[in-house]
Amino acid sequence: MINSIEKTWFRYQDSLLPNVLALFYCHLAYFGGAALILSLNPVLMIGGTLAMAHGMVIAAYLIHDCGHNALFKSPRHNAMMGEALNWLTGGCYGNYGDLRATHMHHHVDGVDVTTLDYRGYLAKHPLQRKTVEVLEWLYVPAVELIMHGVLILAPFLFKEKMDQRLRVTRVAVIRFSLLLALFLYSPLAYVCYLLAYIILITVLRFMDALQHNYGVVVLAHADKTELIKHRGDRNYEQSHTFSNPISVKHPWLNLLTLNFGYHNAHHARPTTPWHALPALHEALYGNDASVVIPFRKQLSSFHKKRVARVFGDDSETHGEQFAQRLWNGSAVGVSGVSFLTPF
Repeated sequence: MINSIEKTWFRYQDSLLPNVLALFYCHLAYFGGAALILSLNPVLMIGGTLAMAHGMVIAAYLIHDCGHNALFKSPRHNAMMGEALNWLTGGCYGNYGDLRATHMHHHVDGVDVTTLDYRGYLAKHPLQRKTVEVLEWLYVPAVELIMHGVLILAPFLFKEKMDQRLRVTRVAVIRFSLLLALFLYSPLAYVCYLLAYIILITVLRFMDALQHNYGVVVLAHADKTELIKHRGDRNYEQSHTFSNPISVKHPWLNLLTLNFGYHNAHHARPTTPWHALPALHEALYGNDASVVIPFRKQLSSFHKKRVARVFGDDSETHGEQFAQRLWNGSAVGVSGVSFLTPF
């Protein structure tokens, strides 16, 4: 029976148990965390906030696997699961098809694409720029909050997304009604949800910041040559990709982010499911430390360059400068490239 289900529905024969466990865990953590928050017991609310946040994190990385059609055999089933899980992450304002298409640019063209040029906007508005920089200094993920906020407004700001206005309006009515109900039930419970959401965004941006030194291409300003100049160049892709596992010595810790830190292995074979990435990394790179950023260096960069990362450092997209900075913990990295904000 189990083998029949696995062969019929799942893309890989060893995927049933790990994916069912991951799906069960993310829903248990999310809704169990919500129940703890709604208890209004201060101690339970703290645990519930952390549980809900981690449920969102696992849901986000399962969406990433769905985007690569790595869960199910059928693209339609992957899309259905991805859309459903996106309600847990709060990214449901965005269209799943756009999410997948934008992420495929990342893999096929070796770029990070965006429609919103937040850097250009902040450069022209000093007050908003200073506000964002102060918030980032305080460890508030202001850039990502802007990107998630514009995700809601995108159909009303960009003509190419006008056809999504009705869908986004419906989603917004449902989401904001639930948030209002939560606030009326308990303002403190509402704050706990917001904290869980900010933890989710912080984890995602931490993992994204140093995994590539691709250029960020603003679609409205880019010509086709700029967009596709690295298309299909696997050497470029791997030389501009870095792995940031939480721990090499204790691999089980990487399950906290569903093995997303094995990023070179993921880019080498993008349809490899999350649970097979450690073995693939070992097979491809063995003990080669040149592709792995030590966790303490990740923390150092994330802390020291949190304000500089608002605008990034375009020089890091050239030569060996970025790699050198990774090893001494001074790399700037990038913000605003989450796969959950498909512009």
